[in-house]
Amino acid sequence: MSSKSYGMVCPITHACEILEPRWTMPILTEMWAGNTRFNDIRRSVGNISTALLSRRLRELETHGLVERREDPVSGQVEYHRTPAAVDLEPALHALAEWAQRNIEARDALRDMDVSTLMWKMRSLILPEELPHRQVVIQFHFSDPDLSYDTYWAVIRPGHTVEMCSDIPGFEIDLYVETSKVSLTSVLLGRSTVSREVEADRMHLMGDAALSRSMQDWLSISEYAGRSGIRLLDVSGSEAVQS
Repeated sequence: MSSKSYGMVCPITHACEILEPRWTMPILTEMWAGNTRFNDIRRSVGNISTALLSRRLRELETHGLVERREDPVSGQVEYHRTPAAVDLEPALHALAEWAQRNIEARDALRDMDVSTLMWKMRSLILPEELPHRQVVIQFHFSDPDLSYDTYWAVIRPGHTVEMCSDIPGFEIDLYVETSKVSLTSVLLGRSTVSREVEADRMHLMGDAALSRSMQDWLSISEYAGRSGIRLLDVSGSEAVQS
């Protein structure tokens, strides 16, 4: 990791030497969320190359934060946090709460990669809050210069949520017209579905019951609703304190 020590007698700088290199903390965060396989970690983290992810995982293993486990029969490799990495959870919690309170909403949301967002949406849609049948939801993003601007979520009872970038060939129950800032602001608790609709930044068409219950069938960040959180305001250009 860091090739040159800070040269300071301070526990914080010792931690920084291990945790500062780019992508290190997002990798640990995604592993905290339950991702253990290389490709799942890569897709959840976002714009990281396979070579860099491999290097960071090796470094974390060297520092005793990650354990590499290989199944001798299948050859499948998984990466698991060690107790030392688990001990970082309070620090990660504190960083998340600090960001929610001190970083303006638009600054926190504008760099979200849409493909990464939609990959995460597989675990952010709550099937138990939807009708007990197949539900297909189309998400269309108004942001310019996207590689893909339309995705389809297919939710079926007893199956994991599928996210498609090709038309799945099923009847669509709900159309969600949005932007990456608008949808992410809802997921992170910086706004709500109703506020985004009222501000004309999100449009819902199709099944009325699905539209009304969207806030319920999305898994909202545990850091939403905290005192002092900076919200996306009606104009979408500034943040206000809750």
